[in-house]
Amino acid sequence: MRILLVEDDPMLGAATLQALRDAAHAVDWVRDGPTALASAVAVTYEAVLLDLGLPGMDGLDVLRTLRAAGKDLPVLILTARDGVEERIRGLDLGADDYLVKPFAAGELLARLRAIARRKGGQGRPVLGNGVVELDPATREARAGEERARLSNREFALLHALLLRPGALLSRRELEERIYGWGEEVESNAVEFLIHAIRKKLGAAVIQNVRGVGWRVAPDRTPAEGAGS
Repeated sequence: MRILLVEDDPMLGAATLQALRDAAHAVDWVRDGPTALASAVAVTYEAVLLDLGLPGMDGLDVLRTLRAAGKDLPVLILTARDGVEERIRGLDLGADDYLVKPFAAGELLARLRAIARRKGGQGRPVLGNGVVELDPATREARAGEERARLSNREFALLHALLLRPGALLSRRELEERIYGWGEEVESNAVEFLIHAIRKKLGAAVIQNVRGVGWRVAPDRTPAEGAGS
């Protein structure tokens, strides 16, 4: 996922950035409210990790402004303000979840996975479309009899496609989900990663529409409770 990290504490920000990158996320880190707001408007993110006590503009004001502008991207508040009233206020302003500092990296990542599932309209912990399945917790993928653990960027690419089965994503859209600010976009990176995924899981896993982009097949997984 492409994530906007908004945190002014340099040590906590650096540790969170590393944990997110180690989990195969592309991350942009900003340290004040106005920059956070401008970034969230200018760039397509799958989630925002938002501190509240920010220079220039409080995190709750950033959240309020984003929601007033119609931005529905998931927001996970990270804060040392652990009062119940603060939590209620943040959730009522449109936050999707709330995590009090200090927090464990594993819990942060699990909450992000849950947010991504809800955003993609999937309740199951494993993403899939009936052709390929991907477990975000382990970065393991399965297609038929083939199983493989994906590299960070292979995972990021397949994850982006499986969040919207059947939707075409262009080269630029996929690169935005794989690379954060300051990371060099390697030549033919998307093609290289798709080739690697197909080699591990089979050519049918990812489809190409020449000149437009790539997709996984539309979801044909039986709905939960179907036939009952």
